Amino acid sequence: MAAIAVVALVLSACAEPAHVEKTATELKGDEICELDGMTLSDFPGPKGQIRYADGKTIYFCDTVELLSQVVAPEQVHAIAGAYTQDMAKTDWEQPKGQWIRVQDAFYVEGSRRVGSMGPTLASFASRVDADTFAREHGGEVLRFSEITPEKVQLDGGMNHDHGM
Repeated sequence: MAAIAVVALVLSACAEPAHVEKTATELKGDEICELDGMTLSDFPGPKGQIRYADGKTIYFCDTVELLSQVVAPEQVHAIAGAYTQDMAKTDWEQPKGQWIRVQDAFYVEGSRRVGSMGPTLASFASRVDADTFAREHGGEVLRFSEITPEKVQLDGGMNHDHGM
């Protein structure tokens, strides 16, 4: 429960400057992942971004990486917004646009579809689309509140994939 309280505090960013945009930025194609330096456009699956209250935006090539920073951040910074993509409305192999807030999304854990780092959490704006994806590709549908730090460990914790 403490992790959820920290997430709520970080995402609220009540004291953010008025000039910080609260929407996702569209990717140009040369963005690199904050955690591993990989070029986002080179890999399939949903991407992510965090816009901090100071205006800085960082990008992630995978939802597990993104959510690891939102759910269990190493450093607490005020976040103006955290976003992932609605995979019902964009191509899995080369996703573009369709940004949704991470806390509003439904996630499918354990599907046969992979992202840039292997097993990933597929993200959707609607429960119906997440359920449809889970029926077609396997997995379990989760709400944001069900994403725990253990599910998004960067050492392969989600599927015990220690090859990452």
